[in-house]
Amino acid sequence: MDRRKFILAGAALGVAGYLFKPSDKGIPYDDYFAQVNQQLKVSGTYLPSMLVDLDLVDHNIAALSQVINPNVDLRIVAKSVPSPELLGYLMEKTQTNKLMVFHQPFLTHIAQAYPKSDVLMGKPLPVKAAKDFYQNLNSQNKFDAKTQLQWLIDSEERLKQYLSLAQSLDQHFKINIEIDVGLHRGGLQQADELDALISLIESNAQYLSFSGFMGYDPHVVKIPSIVKSAEKAYQESQIIYQGFIDRLYRLNSNYKEQQLCLNGAGSPSLVMHKSNTVANELSAGSCFVKPVDFDLPSLSSFKPAAFISTPVLKKMSGTSIPAIEFAQNIFPLWDPNMQQTYFIYGGKWLAKYESPQGLQGNGLFGTSTNQEIVNSSKNVNLDVDDHVFLRPTQSEFVFLQFGSLITLRNKQVGSQWPILKQG
Repeated sequence: MDRRKFILAGAALGVAGYLFKPSDKGIPYDDYFAQVNQQLKVSGTYLPSMLVDLDLVDHNIAALSQVINPNVDLRIVAKSVPSPELLGYLMEKTQTNKLMVFHQPFLTHIAQAYPKSDVLMGKPLPVKAAKDFYQNLNSQNKFDAKTQLQWLIDSEERLKQYLSLAQSLDQHFKINIEIDVGLHRGGLQQADELDALISLIESNAQYLSFSGFMGYDPHVVKIPSIVKSAEKAYQESQIIYQGFIDRLYRLNSNYKEQQLCLNGAGSPSLVMHKSNTVANELSAGSCFVKPVDFDLPSLSSFKPAAFISTPVLKKMSGTSIPAIEFAQNIFPLWDPNMQQTYFIYGGKWLAKYESPQGLQGNGLFGTSTNQEIVNSSKNVNLDVDDHVFLRPTQSEFVFLQFGSLITLRNKQVGSQWPILKQG
């Protein structure tokens, strides 16, 4: 390479390096998190904690009332807000006793805590899990499973298993049938598959009764628009759902006179059902706390209401990596967001750094559930015993990693609400 080409190549690399050099993303706490941080210093536990801001939850309840179809009922998805007290708060505020439950131990707990609740199972459980529920159901419990619980069934084979269980327990089961309205995660795919299930239910009326359909459709707002518009995907899902209803009525027109549970939606697709839906009830849960995975255009009026807080244990200048300590002050020359190193209490949650802005993990050092490394620029200005705040990417799993929720009201630390137990 001649001298001129060498100079040009060097200049090109320099320009490319300048263009791709990370910018300083560090910003101190905003007023909200500055106040919460100070409150946690006074009244917090200095442990990794899940915070739920009830003022923001109230905002989301109001937002829900604006996007949900006014002619349908609301069913709260328990797995997305897995705390008995939080469930009770939401049921009272939204004036519904309808819950969707996905886990047998949760079902047992809810039957005890909310004996007047109306429960639809959100997934088909192994029949042995259903058997455990009945065996653990206290005879003094006022929850009447015969009238208040719908088991979700996705196939003829599973229906036969549940029939056998009902016969062995001398119990009556309400059966809700899962239908595939385009998500392709199970359930009946063709309307004529319904025939065998309805026949089996009706021929065993002593033990089984048909209670409705569940057609979950979050895919309608997640399909890339270049493939299919949300409106088109929604209308297609509604046509499929209506096809099952029509088939049911042809099999037995008496179902037209019954109060069936025609469940649909989910937080992402609630707004699609607002003006026209075949469902008579819609499910929602995550929208009340809005984790990161629910940052969707359809939920733009909702606000994040749940945050992980965890204290800073250690603070160091630069970024020192084992075996390449010589680069401790070199890393920040390239990336100003590596000017400071913090180690926090815990880590490796399914969560994104929220505040202060500009915090980032370090792929060279690695992750830790014990003391996670966090880098930032000097503009972040955190000290030991300050708190780092993260937003969970989802609530249903991340909440379960904490023993309780810490509630906030007016940015003040409130009560500790226990989490539903997994087993």
